[in-house]
Amino acid sequence: MHADVDWVRELCLSFPAATEKVTWGHDLTFRISEKIFAVTVLEPAKVWLSFKCSAENFADLTERAGIIPAPYMARNQWVALETREALQKEELAGLLRESYEQVFSKLPRKIQEALSQASPQRTKRRPVSRSARKRSRSPRS
Repeated sequence: MHADVDWVRELCLSFPAATEKVTWGHDLTFRISEKIFAVTVLEPAKVWLSFKCSAENFADLTERAGIIPAPYMARNQWVALETREALQKEELAGLLRESYEQVFSKLPRKIQEALSQASPQRTKRRPVSRSARKRSRSPRS
């Protein structure tokens, strides 16, 4: 079985201090301290998910079918998945975690420490309807 928006949302929001925000009209962005680590679409588009990766993974992933350098962000080692079949859930979960960790590691130490102290482990959330996702949210405890 392949990933979908709800699965990506649940995974990304399980990372400590991760938040979500609808940006650019119909893109659901996942953030750590307002820095984006993944983007998925809420309406049909050429790509359905983009995320940051290491330079090594960027080279490897962009050679695969259904994965391209992310428009506007390829210079920062972002890839975009054209299809849900491009990656299996297990591999995608690891890559999204890596994206989160890369963005987190670039935050100022003071912010990293504050986020680490303020982030108790999240509880499992109920799925949210697509219309509810279109609003910006603050993190739930």
